[in-house]
Amino acid sequence: MSEGSVTIQDRFRQRGREGRAALIPYLTAGFPDAPTSLELMGTMARAGADILELGLPFSDPLADGPVIQGTSYRALKEGMTVAGALDLLRAFRKEHDTPVVLFTYLNPALRFGMERFLAEAVEAGAQGLLLTDLPSGADPKLEETILGTPLDLIRLMAPTTPLSRAGTVVQGGGGFLYYISRTGVTGARTELRGELKEELEALRRFTDLPIAVGFGIAAPEQARVVAGVAEGVVVGSALMEALDRDGVAGAEALLRRLREGMDRKGDE
Repeated sequence: MSEGSVTIQDRFRQRGREGRAALIPYLTAGFPDAPTSLELMGTMARAGADILELGLPFSDPLADGPVIQGTSYRALKEGMTVAGALDLLRAFRKEHDTPVVLFTYLNPALRFGMERFLAEAVEAGAQGLLLTDLPSGADPKLEETILGTPLDLIRLMAPTTPLSRAGTVVQGGGGFLYYISRTGVTGARTELRGELKEELEALRRFTDLPIAVGFGIAAPEQARVVAGVAEGVVVGSALMEALDRDGVAGAEALLRRLREGMDRKGDE
């Protein structure tokens, strides 16, 4: 990390001391346009976001549902690029120290030049990197290159992953473990699976990293439930829908409701 920056670990430790879970909103860089995207980053940081996931738009986002696919398409149509997303982060860093995880597929980073991408990501002020299509062990040389940078390599784990592979999946991971709350693609849902608590308890035998849960969280009650069993709550599609429907003010209002819901997790 750059000297003086807030690390992902710092933020989780801070929230842990407070007995609270970290709120991790996702936004697509350049959606609906670059100025609005930058405005939203700052607004989220002020409205209760602990860590930001900045998604780099990609033309073939197979793991994403229709909402994020749509935001990626529109951001690309507006001219957003990898370089443009890094410029947004540089501008954000002039006023905010909120940790940022770059969320991307391999292809955009490889086309940009992986070593150049990693160097510029660090220089721009990123703290973490989540590559959705780089499973643990799939490309040891590339993973070694990433682990040689100050970036935390965020690992993904799905409920369909056999527990016997958990130790392998989390190997080399940093920052937090991103646990996918359900199978399928991203997108808001009305219900969360009842097995989530037991699955997270089993995972903690294999990692000391905080666990953040994402995919499908859309409402304060869902955020409250997840905050009661996980160290972090990730919200993406619902926020992008609110942004598209009601602008930055709508996304901010939803983020504040989610934060309030999470902070009531111990109330009856």
